[in-house]
Amino acid sequence: MLPRAKKRFGQHFLTDRHYIARIVSAVAPQRDDVLVEIGPGPGAITEPLVARLDHLHAVEVDRDLASALRARFPTDKFTLHEADVLSFDFSVLGPRFRAVGNLPYNISTPFLFHLGTFADQLIDGTFMLQKEVVDRMVAAPDTAAYGRLSVMLQYRFAMKRMFDVPPGAFTPPPKVDSAIVRIVPLPPQRLRAIDDTRFAAIVTAGFGQRRKTLANTLKPFLAAAAIISLGIDPKRRAETLSVAEFVMLADHSIHCPPTP
Repeated sequence: MLPRAKKRFGQHFLTDRHYIARIVSAVAPQRDDVLVEIGPGPGAITEPLVARLDHLHAVEVDRDLASALRARFPTDKFTLHEADVLSFDFSVLGPRFRAVGNLPYNISTPFLFHLGTFADQLIDGTFMLQKEVVDRMVAAPDTAAYGRLSVMLQYRFAMKRMFDVPPGAFTPPPKVDSAIVRIVPLPPQRLRAIDDTRFAAIVTAGFGQRRKTLANTLKPFLAAAAIISLGIDPKRRAETLSVAEFVMLADHSIHCPPTP
């Protein structure tokens, strides 16, 4: 019998065996993988993962679910970290780990940014999120879904939309569609800004007022002439810029700050 879903945790439990099997197949766990499941809930995905792995880690914030999971799975095969995943230190898992999870919609974006701080240790992640969030994650420049989340994640990860999951696959069913996305950290030789903090600030400023041009949104960082010097029209909007162009702007803003 399923536990009652708690609204404060944004819980929707995946119960459709077809989609559970598809997710596990997409993860393709190997026996010796260091794999962590985010938000295992009642254990629908946990059970087949434990069967395929030497050991599985999981992070669960709900005390009742955590207690039930501990009673269900043996400690030699399963380690439960009872914690808020938004503050969980993934480095305790070791130098290299994989991740999987059905993420509560209300924490998906902050979780992805938090996980990004451990990108050097992450091998890959397979996550179920609100379809709209996945659309934004994989969006190309100059499309309606392209925004700050797209740029910040594409700066660190290669991402691939896997398949959609309908509301009826959950109990209780959410009011939105879900989708599975695979994220893989880009290699060390990836395009990098001189200063990641400045890069994030430029991206945030650019999308802060989407209808305004770069000349307006980036005024605190770059003069219009400096933007032109990069071959970028200052009348463009942030949603038309590639990740590489944001990196160029961020780096140039360090070397050529606007005159006070």
